[in-house]
Amino acid sequence: MAQEIELKFIVNSDAVDALRECLNTLEGEHHAPSQLLNIYYETPDAWLRNHDMGLRIRGENGHYEMTMKIAGRVTGGLHQRPEFNVALSAPELDLALFPTEVWPDGELPAELASQVQPLFSTDFYREKWCLDVDGSRIEIALDLGEVKAGECAEPLCELELELLSGDTRAVLKLANQLVSQAGLRQGSLSKAARGYHLAQGNAPRELKPTRILQVPAKASIEQGMEAALELALSQWQYHEELWVRGVKGAKAEVLAAMGLVRHILMLFGGCVPRKASAHLRDLLTQSEAIIASDVSAVSAVYSTQTAMAKLALTEWLVTKGWQPFLDAKAQGKIADSFKRFSDTHLSRHAAELKTTFAQPLGDKYVDQLPRLTRNIDSMLMLAGYYDENVASVWIANWQGLRHAIAANQYIEIEHFRNEAIALEPFWLHSGKR
Repeated sequence: MAQEIELKFIVNSDAVDALRECLNTLEGEHHAPSQLLNIYYETPDAWLRNHDMGLRIRGENGHYEMTMKIAGRVTGGLHQRPEFNVALSAPELDLALFPTEVWPDGELPAELASQVQPLFSTDFYREKWCLDVDGSRIEIALDLGEVKAGECAEPLCELELELLSGDTRAVLKLANQLVSQAGLRQGSLSKAARGYHLAQGNAPRELKPTRILQVPAKASIEQGMEAALELALSQWQYHEELWVRGVKGAKAEVLAAMGLVRHILMLFGGCVPRKASAHLRDLLTQSEAIIASDVSAVSAVYSTQTAMAKLALTEWLVTKGWQPFLDAKAQGKIADSFKRFSDTHLSRHAAELKTTFAQPLGDKYVDQLPRLTRNIDSMLMLAGYYDENVASVWIANWQGLRHAIAANQYIEIEHFRNEAIALEPFWLHSGKR
């Protein structure tokens, strides 16, 4: 088994030549483009996908390899997941060649081999550069081609930085060097994710509301903060992809996700000092200014400022960039219970909302939109320990109020205001439970 650690970027097709020139200036080994054909397999009931597993056969220059990737972690565009590779003499599946540890129950499911069938393919040329960074070995791969499922296809234009040996920080260091020029954007959608979407009919991608954050029962405050920031980053990247594809409303969702990042940093400010995230917040400000302007989606998302902001957040999460700023007292505080933290802050935010909207505000409602948005974001990040249906109803009334204010729907404003302030709290230690 190998642990795959790679950072993925989508490349603007107009920037490929300039990027190649930049890569050729690096001190490393260059490998000319080679054609790779990959066939991905799945069962009719998506058994592999449901177990967060990906199965493919790759062919290159007459050599074949069967690969199984299993559940891992994706932070921004940084993929960290175990993979199992088996050399094949012909492009034919033989699942029995995988070690038993691949399978969820420790053995190959009896009917799986007869059920898997080709689902989609990727056909691309890969040009590689291998170099050393701070004692770590990194492979850079530029992939140009397409992913195809039936009659559906879309182009591939990607850059992958894979850690062959050494420290993940070296990958991040090299990435910071590369994003200093325009044309790259961190992408969390893998080739497989794109292929699955095409295989399912390539339906238009829809806006995705921020969900209530779910964290493990005994998570620490630090783990809660990490999970919240990863959720915000995934929202940012997801809607950035939609914005580039021309989906209406996606730009506003990108800005909302970036605002959520800022708010999460503020929410946990009692544990992590502002100076720990100063550089990140500066980059967010620069990126927000570009995105909020009248430039095109392509110009905004492929700008160096946006690329640097996303990479800075990814690096902050992967390296736990706040840790050097914490003294012993702060270390103890951030290791405390996220459940206890959530209960305390749910009460504070609910009290602020009910105080602010206790009485009709006439033409002053719009002035309270930023405050309302911040408090809704807090509720979404903190309500995950309780019944999701109950929490969602409580939050939905405040969301309805926010929408009504933004749309100047005066009758709806008063309806949602009355409904929201009348609801009893759903969390413990609220004074009512």
